[in-house]
Amino acid sequence: MTHASGSTRPLSILLLTTILSACADTHGIAPASTGPREVGDLHIESTLAAFHAAPSPWPRLDWWKPYADPGLDALMDEALKANPSLAAADARLRKALAASDLSGTALQPGFTVRGSATFERLSENFQIPPPFGGRWTWLNDARITATYELDLWGKNSAALAAAIGQAEAAEVDTFAAKLLLTTAIGQAYVQLAEAYELRDVTLATLHARQKMLALVKSRVAAGLDTRLDLKQAEAALPMARGDIATHDEAIRLAQDQLAALAGAGPDRGLTIPRPNFQLPPAGAAPVLPANLPAELLGRRPDIVASRMRVEAAAQGITSAKAAFYPDIDLTAFAGLQSFGLAKFFDPGSAVAGIGPAVTLPIFNGGTLRSALGTKAAEYDGAVATYDQTLLNALKEIADRLASLRAVAEQSAQQSEAQATLEAAYGLVVERYKEGLGTYLQVLSAEEQVLAQRSLAASLRARRVIYTVALVGALGGGFESPAPDKTARANK
Repeated sequence: MTHASGSTRPLSILLLTTILSACADTHGIAPASTGPREVGDLHIESTLAAFHAAPSPWPRLDWWKPYADPGLDALMDEALKANPSLAAADARLRKALAASDLSGTALQPGFTVRGSATFERLSENFQIPPPFGGRWTWLNDARITATYELDLWGKNSAALAAAIGQAEAAEVDTFAAKLLLTTAIGQAYVQLAEAYELRDVTLATLHARQKMLALVKSRVAAGLDTRLDLKQAEAALPMARGDIATHDEAIRLAQDQLAALAGAGPDRGLTIPRPNFQLPPAGAAPVLPANLPAELLGRRPDIVASRMRVEAAAQGITSAKAAFYPDIDLTAFAGLQSFGLAKFFDPGSAVAGIGPAVTLPIFNGGTLRSALGTKAAEYDGAVATYDQTLLNALKEIADRLASLRAVAEQSAQQSEAQATLEAAYGLVVERYKEGLGTYLQVLSAEEQVLAQRSLAASLRARRVIYTVALVGALGGGFESPAPDKTARANK
């Protein structure tokens, strides 16, 4: 045959070239995505600018330690040992590691040992003529066979790289599960502290109302107040006791939640002491790492795991493309074969062989194209998941900063309002004692003071909750185990 250039090639070479070209027909099958988005493409500089005045390090792994609360420390230790969600994450990791080990076996030689002994009547009209044909005899075969696939196109090595990438992502997922757990415990612990503080506010109000009731009774006895004032003062006590019951319920629910997060039953919640953690200074502005957002890609476990899955999906495409090319296996065997048992171990019964086996995927191109299309779609899905994870991470940081700024402003205004209302309440009570005011004025002033005291407790709790959430948004002390790489599919 004459080549287009005028040279002559052997027919076998041209046939092999034609077969390989047909096998490797991947035209029109490629990912739609060009790769993951970079953090620089998602602008957050203006949002962060107001918080970079006092940069700080990234959160530490045991980020809750600076709160110096032994009860919180104990809950964290218990949860990290016994929470079922961590056990599930560990099981997923072990499954991914086993899958990577399984993929690695394709790159190693395989050995099998096989032996058989069959008492059989041999046909007189087949491979073995008489006198052996037509007789009953033992057919004995024992051999060791070794096989090795030549990974010429990188199919198996790419599949192994994809499996390792999935296993690494599962390992990072275990840290993400720990971060989710510890931040959930931190926030629930703050809610428990808030419930206790609100109960204190209501209990103090109850005591004040009891004293006021005694004063109203004396004024009614002296004819200075009416029975309407007395009934209003009496009604204020059960209302306060009802509020205390509500706070008791909130305390119990928070204890139950913390016990469950710690991997224990409800009785564990009954032993949780009242929180006694150190609060950050009121009005303190949040401080952020100086190298945010550049290093966020290696600090958020969910982002790192998503990136690893993108890279694994890219390796899956490489493996699927290599499947279009022929598989070449080398096989060697050695053993013994004999008719009858007498000469089975005779040197003349030895057999051995070695040779290649070639598999050409000529007529299953549709299956291979479908498999490649699946891998391309998986890559696009992994890229989309990564992009969404990155967007969510930046949004969480921005949201937490906005919330912390709002709480700081609200706390400043609330503190000023409470100081004014506390002073006004004191004046109203004094005027009432002197007979210059009414009990209705006392109730009105007390209600406003109670609202401000409760708001102060809630704002303190929200400040800590948002601080804990910011720790989670910044990755909770995680550091990527390997330099970040951009995954691109070979097209």
